[in-house]
Amino acid sequence: MAENLVNNYTEDDFQTLSWNEHIRRRPGMYLGKLGDGSNPDDGIYILFKEIIDNAIDEFGMGFGKRIDITLEDRLVSVRDYGRGIPFGKLVESASAMNTGAKYGSAAFKKSVGLNGVGTKAVNATSTYYYVQSFRDGKSVYAEFSKGNLVRSGEEDASGQKNGTLVKYIADDSLYENYSYNMEFLNTMLRNYAYLNRGLVLMFNGQEFVSKNGLLDLINDNLTEEPLYPVIHLMGEDIEVAITHGTDNGENIASFVNGQNTIHGGTHLAAFREGVAKTVKDFFKKDFDPKDVRQSIVAAVSIRVEEPSFSNQTKTFLNSRLVAPGKEITIRNFIVDFLQSQLDNYLHKNSAAADRMLKKILESEKERKAISGLQKIAREKAKKASLHNRKLRDCRIHYGDKDPLNDRTMLFITEGDSASGSITKSRDANYQAVFSLRGKPLNTFDLAKDKVYANDEFALLQAALNIEDDIDNLRYNKVVIATDADVDGMHIRLLLLTYFLQFSPEIIRQGHLYILQTPLFRVRKKMAKGNMETCYCYSGEEREKALKKFGKTAEITRFKGLGEISPDEFADFIGDGIRLDRVRLSPDDSVSDLLEFYMGKNTFERQNFIRENLRSELIVEETLENQNIQ
Repeated sequence: MAENLVNNYTEDDFQTLSWNEHIRRRPGMYLGKLGDGSNPDDGIYILFKEIIDNAIDEFGMGFGKRIDITLEDRLVSVRDYGRGIPFGKLVESASAMNTGAKYGSAAFKKSVGLNGVGTKAVNATSTYYYVQSFRDGKSVYAEFSKGNLVRSGEEDASGQKNGTLVKYIADDSLYENYSYNMEFLNTMLRNYAYLNRGLVLMFNGQEFVSKNGLLDLINDNLTEEPLYPVIHLMGEDIEVAITHGTDNGENIASFVNGQNTIHGGTHLAAFREGVAKTVKDFFKKDFDPKDVRQSIVAAVSIRVEEPSFSNQTKTFLNSRLVAPGKEITIRNFIVDFLQSQLDNYLHKNSAAADRMLKKILESEKERKAISGLQKIAREKAKKASLHNRKLRDCRIHYGDKDPLNDRTMLFITEGDSASGSITKSRDANYQAVFSLRGKPLNTFDLAKDKVYANDEFALLQAALNIEDDIDNLRYNKVVIATDADVDGMHIRLLLLTYFLQFSPEIIRQGHLYILQTPLFRVRKKMAKGNMETCYCYSGEEREKALKKFGKTAEITRFKGLGEISPDEFADFIGDGIRLDRVRLSPDDSVSDLLEFYMGKNTFERQNFIRENLRSELIVEETLENQNIQ
């Protein structure tokens, strides 16, 4: 058999794809993932961002102070008032790979994108793509469908301001059942405004504008009074804002050339180092950097030439130099700026410095008080991993140099049957399983020492490798995988409570997810004797399946993960895995969230459950048991 396959390998097996067909067949190379719009990193938001980025680049070069954006049904329209694309290159700019004005960095010195790929990806994955350039009263346009040119021509543009208009409709055969989440779009546009002071973005009649940059970003997103006024520092190609609150962990937003690098990179590492070093030098005390940064709320934005990102979605900065060919590193650029400007601010503002010192000393005292408990927990973790088999680890981890390490995930399950099904079905290279013993501790309003003394959470921290901080997190995705019944929902709430209180960075950095598993299996034996099966994740999907198969179809209700056979489970944690990312929006207060979900407001919770629970079959179960603590 193998010999025949080798002998049949001929020139006929080769294909040369057109530029747009390559993007359509391998969209993940250009967009990260497709998705349906339920997560902020789904493809439709990457498309939106790519077009806005081009308009932002024009503003960054000093052309156009306004961008008009509309979204009607699925039609996105973006009109900037920059220079307009040169007429002779309009079609190529949207449809010829390796064609753009950003390679030499002369016209776009510190732009977000450099390879001209983003616009082509939008064009290729849209059923309708229209681009029009306005220059000095004249205009040219081009219309495409799935990257293929439909028509082009010239128009009179008397009275029109210079600039570019782009309209597109994302292809629903690629982005299946997609819809736009307005909260995601509004957050993206708010960030654009913060990072481009003076730029006006009009979106469906709503104005986004900022006069004070990152100072506005921090003040607008604070959910509590800061311990001291926000420190706002600006220099050439760098801006930072810093204060401290009372929540656990670090809350630092990072940006490069106007791009929100949600996964950080060299600039975030330099900022974290620079803050700790400057503060230690100022107070002349050898603080642990973790104590300096505990409860910090901050943002850092830099502009560099020809930035290098980890992928096309531009969420992690790889660049080490501020510009190619120059010896100034990003690390030295940021650290030197902080040692000069932050040190100068602290000398001039003694009240802020005193309050910062008090916070650091409080964090230091608290950390030392629980360090002994953490040591005991680490010893327990070693024994547990060797003998109790709580953790079924994977072979590759998030910190490894493997190019696919972002696929790594840890499933947190409860009970042997659930963990057994996942363990038998998983990809052991990238997927690990951690099995809880019963329901975890309710950490709401508990002191840190009691939580760190809890065996289950100590072992979970050790499995994640986050006893000290999340810098060495071993899995890109931390997935809560609980049964679809009232007990499973309660375990999910208890785990969310723990992460919100004691490891909020995991949520802020986009690492925490909820696994969605089917609630129903609907199947029917067809005419030829084969069984056709449909897995349904909601009552609505079940009704659609029944309409397709008829009333005689067999319906199975899944409540526990252990009820799903390993062969079936492989479908739900493989390429078709459904994950809901746990997010904190700018308006979310951790303390208010926990009080609502875990406090004593029973009546409010009952109404929330009735309105929002995804399966009507477990509403009454949950209402009956929602007071479980």
